[in-house]
Amino acid sequence: MVEVRMPQLGESVVEGTVSRWLVREGDFVKREQPLLEVATDKADTEIPAPVAGRVSQIAVAEGTVVAKEGLLCRIDETAQGEAQATAQRASAPPAPSEARPAAPAPGSNGHDESARPLTSPSTKKLARESGVDLRDVHGTGDHGRITRDDVMRAAHGASAEPAPQPSAAAQPASAAAELSQLIQASGGFVPPVPGVGYGAYKVPPYSPKPGDKVVPFSRRRRITADHMVYSKVTSPHVVTVAEVDLHETSKLRDLHKDEFKRAGVSLTFLSFICAAAVRALREHPEFNARVLENSYVVLRDVNLGVAVDTPGGLIVPSIKHADELSLRGIARSIDELAGRAKSGKITADDLANTTFTVSNPGLKGNLFGGAIISQPNVGILRMGEIKKRVVVVTKDKEDSIAIHPVMFLALSYDHRIIDGVLANSFLWRVTDILTRGEFEV
Repeated sequence: MVEVRMPQLGESVVEGTVSRWLVREGDFVKREQPLLEVATDKADTEIPAPVAGRVSQIAVAEGTVVAKEGLLCRIDETAQGEAQATAQRASAPPAPSEARPAAPAPGSNGHDESARPLTSPSTKKLARESGVDLRDVHGTGDHGRITRDDVMRAAHGASAEPAPQPSAAAQPASAAAELSQLIQASGGFVPPVPGVGYGAYKVPPYSPKPGDKVVPFSRRRRITADHMVYSKVTSPHVVTVAEVDLHETSKLRDLHKDEFKRAGVSLTFLSFICAAAVRALREHPEFNARVLENSYVVLRDVNLGVAVDTPGGLIVPSIKHADELSLRGIARSIDELAGRAKSGKITADDLANTTFTVSNPGLKGNLFGGAIISQPNVGILRMGEIKKRVVVVTKDKEDSIAIHPVMFLALSYDHRIIDGVLANSFLWRVTDILTRGEFEV
């Protein structure tokens, strides 16, 4: 019997949520066949079968949070012969009732000792401080998640029955109030509460009207929203903008793009901008850093994040050790990461340990904009639309008018450790490289 356990899904990932089983108990599976999908705060990942055989037990239900090395299922590899004579049913998702495992034998206290209540770290901390056993609490959140209100009711001896659902106007307050309490506990200021207000100002409640459409946040949108709010609360953002004449870079691209295409690589302007940013990071290492509690650390590795739009929303995989790659290597890495991201094959490690980010919001209608820093980075470079503009060209001390492709680059930086002089020097260097077309192809 082979036990399938929760793998390490990234250097900083210690648990995952079973989002969907792709097999049922009794199914025969091949080696490397996907068994289930696991969601983390970084990516959705398929867990493959380590051996061929019959799925003898599914140990956890969909929606369960499982720690690293936690048991997921068991496979009987001695049933391989029987598997060859049995039609494969693995491609069909299980019915909800069939995906539920049999109730585990309770421990001496009546609880499943291996169960991990579905909740957030801050709620677990509140439960410990309040003397509440989370295994005795009925969760009223999504997928049975235990909320702070559930813990408070349990702490005060209130009924464990699900509380009435809050109104649409009150729903955003819960997560924001939790963030507010955490910041207060750490000695920081209290931020405004989205959808509720701040101080004397209160947001008018939402009144449903015919034709309105309420769109629940997807899991990825909720993670993105939390990340963006945290970044704006944590980092004092400053934005500086530069105009870039891409004439020389454009000529270089036109000269080599067919050669790259024959090699299966797209030579895009994004590739050039990423290559220029990497060189500037090596010359300005303070931008390749992260802030600690009372200090900051300049990071050795340059892992360049590149924002990619996917059907499920925006994600930011990173090119590991980007400063060790040529222009061709960076262009190939962008192609590979974008392809895997759009097909849902990105991994948690692809999204981990980014040290600086380049964002490309698209080709149309975008002059420039200040992007929100991806934490825990201290900077993000955002591309604008490339348009032909009239520019002044100086040659042999003589000025003339020409039409060149021009783009605005906007740098958002964390003013806790980056000052204006350093930020301007970094952005000037990126602009200088692109203006001169200083690339080894």
